[in-house]
Amino acid sequence: MYTAEDEKFMRLAIELAESNVKQMTGGPFGAIIVKDGQIISASANQVIKSNDPTAHAEIAAIRLACENLGTIDLQGCTIYSSCEPCPMCLGAIYWARIGTLYFGNTKADAAAAGFDDDHIYQEMAKPAAARSLKRIQILADEAAIAFKLWQGSDSKFDY
Repeated sequence: MYTAEDEKFMRLAIELAESNVKQMTGGPFGAIIVKDGQIISASANQVIKSNDPTAHAEIAAIRLACENLGTIDLQGCTIYSSCEPCPMCLGAIYWARIGTLYFGNTKADAAAAGFDDDHIYQEMAKPAAARSLKRIQILADEAAIAFKLWQGSDSKFDY
């Protein structure tokens, strides 16, 4: 269920998406992060503007929210996205511990507009050895040193 306030925040995310297209600064995606009824961050897709394939609206909004709140933990926050998040953004939403996601368009709507992530979902469902991405593990013993250092550090914290 959603409220009039949820609709207000979703409309802002949608406005960001539309403005991004009209100004030709990025793809048709916008995201707003809210905590306790206050907007913490807002961003449109920045992939084209920044030449960064990870600069999706949700990722940019999460980065800005973390910066604004001085934390990596966005528990208690809600994200409003103009479109159902892609696998990368959905993973980031989980990592940030955002509790609620509202979205406008579905991933099927995105696919119909030329933003099809279905191949990623299909790849993730396959065993690692059957995926199209070539995976080669090297220098595992050397790489393990960083984890050992982390585990022995007095400065580490769980995240």
